[in-house]
Amino acid sequence: MSAPVEFAVWAPVPERVRLQVDGSVHEMRRDDAGWWRAEVEAAPEADYGYLLGEDDTPRPDPRSRRQPEGVHGLSRRFDPAAYAWGDRAWTGRPLAGGVVYEVHVGTFTPEGTLDAAITRLDHLVDLGVDFVELLPVNGFDGTHNWGYDGVLWYTVQESYGGPAAYQRFVDACHQRGLGVVQDVVYNHLGPSGNYLPLYMPIFAEGGANTWGESVNLSGPDSDEVRRYIVDNALMWLRDMHVDGLRLDAVHALVDERATHVLEELAREVDRLSVAEGRPLTLIAESDLNDPRTVTPRAAGGLGMTGQWSDDFHHALHATLTGEGQGYYRDFADAGLAGLARTLTGAFFHDGAWSSFRRRHHGRPVDTARLPGWKFLGYLQDHDQIGNRAVGDRVSASLSPGLLAVGATLVLTSPFTPMLFMGEEWGASTPWQFFTSHTDPEIGRATAQGRKGEFAEHGWDADEVPDPQDPETFTRSKLDWSEPHREPHAQLLAVHRALLALRRAQPELTDADLTSVEVAWDDADRWLVVHRGALRVVANLADRPREVDLDRAPTDVLFATSELPAIDGATVTLPPESAAVLSTH
Repeated sequence: MSAPVEFAVWAPVPERVRLQVDGSVHEMRRDDAGWWRAEVEAAPEADYGYLLGEDDTPRPDPRSRRQPEGVHGLSRRFDPAAYAWGDRAWTGRPLAGGVVYEVHVGTFTPEGTLDAAITRLDHLVDLGVDFVELLPVNGFDGTHNWGYDGVLWYTVQESYGGPAAYQRFVDACHQRGLGVVQDVVYNHLGPSGNYLPLYMPIFAEGGANTWGESVNLSGPDSDEVRRYIVDNALMWLRDMHVDGLRLDAVHALVDERATHVLEELAREVDRLSVAEGRPLTLIAESDLNDPRTVTPRAAGGLGMTGQWSDDFHHALHATLTGEGQGYYRDFADAGLAGLARTLTGAFFHDGAWSSFRRRHHGRPVDTARLPGWKFLGYLQDHDQIGNRAVGDRVSASLSPGLLAVGATLVLTSPFTPMLFMGEEWGASTPWQFFTSHTDPEIGRATAQGRKGEFAEHGWDADEVPDPQDPETFTRSKLDWSEPHREPHAQLLAVHRALLALRRAQPELTDADLTSVEVAWDDADRWLVVHRGALRVVANLADRPREVDLDRAPTDVLFATSELPAIDGATVTLPPESAAVLSTH
């Protein structure tokens, strides 16, 4: 049934804006701030769009909640309040003490939809994680994509099921005790289907980053651009009941104002958290190695709840694989000392020389003031897999023993651990770079750029998968028969046991970085991490190693394979294994 509805859009660029609703066209009125409004009769699921200037082609609403025909089609009205939520008992979950599990909806299940993902949530509950972090789900061109080429930030990709399916997914997570973190991208827009410049000065003048033009955060008319970002963040948290946001590449948010947009966002999210009565989390991805990102606003920081720690990943990856090319060079050169440095201080480049950047980089973390849980630690994530030439996981090159050692070091670390989907069983499927651009020129340019990038680093272009080939997408889907087969089942059991141990032993969730001590021997390839009265002992060598501890252990709480032999304070570990020992 139709009813009077006010449509509003901020569009200071065009001189004229008309509204098309279910085929009827209506003139709109402009105010002094550049907002256009019209009140017309419209059905609850009416299709609509805006005619800009003298162009008779309707464009999607920049704040569209639904795009049933894709990002080039008409918008459809969607009322988020119409959903009958079943999560009234959900009071949220703080990031501290939690474990995050990263998911790409399109490759998590064969169907690649949010409703299909619900059928796998019990696996995550049994695994023992606390948060599901979804890669971006906002509207992008085509049917499949990583999600970082989104152009309509307020909608949910229709091929995933649209916004109603998203609400069902979040509700299902909450009813199982799982929090939801949504990955959002505010630093750039995708190359196809971006009509925002026709409406507003979305891009900064003369600004650009790795992925395209920079968003206008501090230039003329940037107040409403910032509002567009903040309102989007609040929409996910309020209307979709999401528990947190992962903010993509915040170092690419060029903001010259005295109050950075991240600080503004943190302030409004804190306010919403109080109103909602549940903790709301902001996790930044930042290449700056600047602890001010996670320093509270009251202490002069930007107020992010947490941030990814790529340095920990790089140190652990270099340790386990021996790779030393590109940005791994400094970590490989440092040996186990580099891993120890990140375990005790989060950053390796904390003002130190970075050979990859050819300059000094970063700033030290004040470990007496910032807890370890503010930094997410991981062995794998979507970037560190998908941005490799063939999208290979570490399970393609590491033995089951070293995979288990890596899991032990992540899940007993003082950080907030994060797993990438399928990592828990050593998935054999790759996770490659895939796109489905409908514009042939953009598709060709994307494929050629991808192959050319790796050809410069010595790869045969034919070995680099074509991102536009549908098979590249299909190959990247998880194989859910693997967790029931060896060697996958054993590695899954290791992850489950480690996560259970993390919940049972308070020392493993103690985030005081000043209390973490690390001993190591590069020649014999062993490492010991002190976690209170617990000792996490790892043998990275392909033969047994004797390790002399600072005190005699009294109990073996966990072992990745055979139990270590204990003789007083001397522990002998099997090859490529790890154990957690108690010295109580």
